[in-house]
Amino acid sequence: MLKIGLTGNIGSGKSLICQLFEKLDVPVFYADTEAKKIVDSTPLRSKLVAEFGQDIIDSQSKIVDKKKLAAIVFTNKPALQKLNNLIHPLLREEFKNWCNHHQNKAYIIQEAAILFENGFSDLFDKTIVVAAPKNIRLRRVMDRDHTTEKEVLARMENQWTDTKKEALADYIIQNDGSQLVLPQVIKLHQLFSRSNNF
Repeated sequence: MLKIGLTGNIGSGKSLICQLFEKLDVPVFYADTEAKKIVDSTPLRSKLVAEFGQDIIDSQSKIVDKKKLAAIVFTNKPALQKLNNLIHPLLREEFKNWCNHHQNKAYIIQEAAILFENGFSDLFDKTIVVAAPKNIRLRRVMDRDHTTEKEVLARMENQWTDTKKEALADYIIQNDGSQLVLPQVIKLHQLFSRSNNF
């Protein structure tokens, strides 16, 4: 079974591309979604409180207030690194267990926004970057999240440049409106389905 890492900067359209792969019966592990579940897990909660303070716990639900946690880490790179150091070993273990459930597939995909930044690329046989120019991505995120340009740009600061990611990728899917994405996905699907080529 091939393990494919799929990434791309905020607003590039990673979720759309993953949905197309899922339509082709390819299992997709959404790292960011799984990381949020891990943040809610009881064993991690006490470590997060010790690192970031009791204020990150919602007084009514008693679970981590992700907006408060995000407000701390997304403007503070050392704090973000500390958070990642707590979550990522657990996330790697979760991914390993998930892969064991899909051994019968020719390939699986993990979608992760900061796959290269966090050193996760060593988990994969091949990597895909979903690419779109910064101005297009900025507009998409502002429209999607109903947020300001300043807020989106702050989030973009925590990600590597498109050029840096594309240089490390084995494959690039262009999602800038210049070409259809489905034929690009099908081409890769056919390639990965013949996994004995690798």
